[in-house]
Amino acid sequence: MAEDQQPTQTVASFETSLDELEKVVKELESGDLPLDRSLELFSRGMQLSDFCRRQLEDAETRVETLIRKEGGYQPEPFRSGK
Repeated sequence: MAEDQQPTQTVASFETSLDELEKVVKELESGDLPLDRSLELFSRGMQLSDFCRRQLEDAETRVETLIRKEGGYQPEPFRSGK
C-alpha cells in the first residue's frame, strides 16, 4: 500500500478507523474463525493501524507547527500517560 493511500475500504475519519480496528481485534481474539477470515481481518487491521498512525503523526506535526508559530515555544514530543 502506498504511503499516501487510505485503506482499501473507504474510511471517513480517524475515529471510525479506530472503531473498526477495535472490532477487527475483537473478532480476531474470538478465535473461532477460519484461516481465510483470520488473514482477511489481519490484513484489514494492519491497513487501519497504518492509517491511524499516519493520522496521529500528521496531527502531531500540525500541533508542533502551531506552537512554533503562535508562541515561539519549543515543541516537545508527546508522551502518553500510559
